[in-house]
Amino acid sequence: MCLALGRWQKGRPFSRLSPTLGKYMEESPGEVEATQVKSVKEVSVAVHAMTSYTFWESQCMVKALAAKRMLERRGIDSTLYMGTAKDPDGKLAAHAWLRSGPFIVTGKEGKERFTVVAMYAQKTSTKGESHEERVCN
Repeated sequence: MCLALGRWQKGRPFSRLSPTLGKYMEESPGEVEATQVKSVKEVSVAVHAMTSYTFWESQCMVKALAAKRMLERRGIDSTLYMGTAKDPDGKLAAHAWLRSGPFIVTGKEGKERFTVVAMYAQKTSTKGESHEERVCN
């Protein structure tokens, strides 16, 4: 379902999408709590596995939006990066990837070729609060 939502979000005008992505030009922490590592890896595997079963385009931005939403629901911080580069034909190419702590959750392949032009931090975790307190606030 998150991949479908990500595809729908990608089709929206960027001026309406960008306020929902997180804090512009900020990054989430470079670490995740030890208890969250397993969840981060599971989200990455799930998103990559399910993209082959969607009948719609599920490339880098759709994957990043889906994984971001899944991590947010689990109270895990992430940063969505958007980059641009020139392809071999000299045309502009774009790429999106998602990082949580030290892990690249989606979009790892080829990201080093791209120059970051935007980043959005989704800071959801709040130390000292229980899951119920985060959901209810």
